[in-house]
Amino acid sequence: MEKTSGPPELERAERKGHCMFIEVFSILLALGLLMFFAYRGYPVIIFAPIFTLLAVVMSGIALLPSYTETFMVNAANYVKSFFPIFLLGAVFGKVMEMSGAASSIAHHIVKALGSNRAILAVVLACSILTYGGVSLFVVAFAVYPFAAAIFREANIPKRLIPGAIALGAFTYTMDALPGTPQIQNIIPTTYFGTDAYAAPLVGIIGAIMVFAAGMYWLERRRKQAAAAGEGYGEGHINEPELQSNQNQSYMNIWLAILPLAIVLAGNFLFSRSGLSVEGWYDAKMLEESFKIANVKTVSSSWALILALGLGIIAAMLINAREVKNKLAAGLSTAAAGALLAIFNTASEVGFGNVVKTLPGFTVIKEWIVGASNNPLVSEAIAVNVLAGVTGSASGGLSIALEVMGKQYLEMANALGISPELLHRIASMASGGMDTLPHNGAVITLLAITGLTHRTSYKDIFAITVVKTLAVFILAFGASLFM
Repeated sequence: MEKTSGPPELERAERKGHCMFIEVFSILLALGLLMFFAYRGYPVIIFAPIFTLLAVVMSGIALLPSYTETFMVNAANYVKSFFPIFLLGAVFGKVMEMSGAASSIAHHIVKALGSNRAILAVVLACSILTYGGVSLFVVAFAVYPFAAAIFREANIPKRLIPGAIALGAFTYTMDALPGTPQIQNIIPTTYFGTDAYAAPLVGIIGAIMVFAAGMYWLERRRKQAAAAGEGYGEGHINEPELQSNQNQSYMNIWLAILPLAIVLAGNFLFSRSGLSVEGWYDAKMLEESFKIANVKTVSSSWALILALGLGIIAAMLINAREVKNKLAAGLSTAAAGALLAIFNTASEVGFGNVVKTLPGFTVIKEWIVGASNNPLVSEAIAVNVLAGVTGSASGGLSIALEVMGKQYLEMANALGISPELLHRIASMASGGMDTLPHNGAVITLLAITGLTHRTSYKDIFAITVVKTLAVFILAFGASLFM
């Protein structure tokens, strides 16, 4: 007997389902490989385009045009938009370190609070430096020697230091508190036409929630260790030299804080006062000569560039002799760090922009957007997932907003939701699941402290979970008062 085939419609549906599976699988495979290789320490700059092109080939899309006209164009656009902030932020942090201002701030806070409040002292020291514009990596280097000294004096396990630094530097001061000059708070301004002070009340509430819950967790862990008779521990590596720290002199605390205050004040003045950069140039001239249709999409970056520039000058002047001796080497180090950071992130942005052109992404996008009718919740899911996959808060945030930012803004406008809320939720969500084990800041922090994922990552992850939960609580809560 002759074998008969099924109805043509059924065969077409089966073929379509098979193709869709391959298209979605290609994206998930590329994302998984990128995360795995980043975790293993391979450079994202190299492997992001490789895995991007793997997904392109598996999806049956043109290979070379996808690389040169989509990946590279979008990566270059990201560099164009944010390189000044990366560079000036790195220079500011390095000058604060070279001048001795960063170590002075950490020293005075730790000394003022004492060993009885060792964890709080470390968290506050990191918070002040980060909120003042010092990069996360510089903060970790600056605070660690004092954290080690005060934890040893209080006989608190050294393994809790990374969690304390992460709470102070990687969470609420990075993306929740209004006006923070960290890049995670600036990226959404490009997509939503907001500024660094967007949704201040939501940000402050979120910061309080994260701080309180994080401190509760760390203090609970300290008490458990004390009850078990566990102290600072012996045989640690990368221990600071006690004698040199004891003999070191530190500059006046108010002088050390001055550059941070200038950055924060300058950012506010150039964003929300009569000196706002929005009014510096004629709107018609900007559109005709520079193709800037809405100055709000760039004004936050302009304001921060000016503020960081003033902060750098101040940080150099407060200890000019010391900075002068180290300036050439310090600027080279800062520039190299800024280049590596932005090109890593730009590669992830290029990856995301190629992925969004692939057929399988339509399915993934529908799942993310369809996970909730609330754009705030949907946005929080998208940013958290992508930040977790890429291991980068700024990378995941950029990909999510580049791909779906316009759609979220349209949904929000239709529901009467302020773009400022979109900004704050997106910014805070980027600092949620980004600190998975393959995150560069986590790996660097553990290397600085001489600890491992096995000994200290549990506390970092707990802080990550706290931050992620806070974002969703805020997203749902804000929806109730829309």
